[in-house]
Amino acid sequence: MSQRELTDQEEIHSKVLRAGRRTYFFDVRSTKAGDYYLTITESKKFTHDDGSFHYKKHKIYLYKEDFEAFKENVEEMMDFIINEKGTEVISDRHQKDFKKEDDEEVTQSAAVEKPSENFTDVSFDDI
Repeated sequence: MSQRELTDQEEIHSKVLRAGRRTYFFDVRSTKAGDYYLTITESKKFTHDDGSFHYKKHKIYLYKEDFEAFKENVEEMMDFIINEKGTEVISDRHQKDFKKEDDEEVTQSAAVEKPSENFTDVSFDDI
């Protein structure tokens, strides 16, 4: 059996999330013993000046014994971000008219702004 056939045989279930130049792949795979684990792959496209491109990929392997702790940490971090900054995206990459305030204005506005209490709970029960 070729390496490609072995890889295809290991893939049980897949889901793709496209997010701008990044694509996230969630793949359930099988161990040699027949148990399942999750791989999360981030693929980011880079375009060269000549129009050619390449992808950089980073992969995380997540095994069942780590699911609960991983899920708790991801949820805690996402809740922290939403509680601190709300759901509005504030980024020069995501907003073409983004203007960076000077450090003093940022400090003053951060002291006045209250974090948004309106956010969406995210469930990782599918992991």
